[in-house]
Amino acid sequence: MRLRDIPITAWIGMAGIAVAFIFAIFAPWLAPYGETQVVGDVWQLPDNQYIFGLDNLGRDIFSRLIYGARTTLTVASAATIISFSLGIILSFTAAVSRGVIDTVLSRFNDLMMSIPTLIFALVVLAVLPQNIVVLILVMAILDSTRVYRLGRAVALDVAVMEFVEAATLRGEGKLWIIFREILPNTLSPLLAEFGLRFAFSILFLSTLSFLGLGIQPPAADWGGMVKDNKDGIIFGISAALVPGTAIAVLAVCVNLVVDWLLKRTSSLKGGRGDA
Repeated sequence: MRLRDIPITAWIGMAGIAVAFIFAIFAPWLAPYGETQVVGDVWQLPDNQYIFGLDNLGRDIFSRLIYGARTTLTVASAATIISFSLGIILSFTAAVSRGVIDTVLSRFNDLMMSIPTLIFALVVLAVLPQNIVVLILVMAILDSTRVYRLGRAVALDVAVMEFVEAATLRGEGKLWIIFREILPNTLSPLLAEFGLRFAFSILFLSTLSFLGLGIQPPAADWGGMVKDNKDGIIFGISAALVPGTAIAVLAVCVNLVVDWLLKRTSSLKGGRGDA
């Protein structure tokens, strides 16, 4: 793959994601004020000093947007990585093992997917202690069911190919077949799915925070910022629109990159296609 073959939309998406991660990594140095520092009047309008204005407690929205990027991206990235690792390992194991193992894992996955994700998360998070670790694990377990479904589909598609059967006849173990034969040939669709799951995790976390069961105040995250400032919309204050726009822009940027990855994949077997 040559850099000039990457479309402009993918470059825009990658640039947007890079900016978000730069804000997340260097938040303490880039933010002009502290995450919880009160610097002025409630819902002060934007001016030369406060480019996005102040929130419902008089905190700088721009600073909290930067700190919110760190919280939102950290939780969403951790949940996506865990869910993908869990879903891929279980789905590939089911596809290679077949028989009882495949049946048990698949039926359990179907049972989990039959429960509305948001309702299940709200019930679990309302019972368990509200901290970031519990939040990440709940998001990861719920999201892993979607990863399992795709992972099993692409793994079964590759598992019937001749080079996999040849590896089986050579006496290679299941781990060898999974990581040396199946995984390299399914990378393209899996990478695209990873991007989609990451975008979904950002939206899901923002939803939970908006409902009061995600990131707890005074920590900043974009969904919680929308919740804190939603009442200002009634009075024509746009404080809630800034984090809402950040969520939408980041989701669009991720989808632009995912669309490019999907276009590079002619089929679910395209892991070792043109690179």
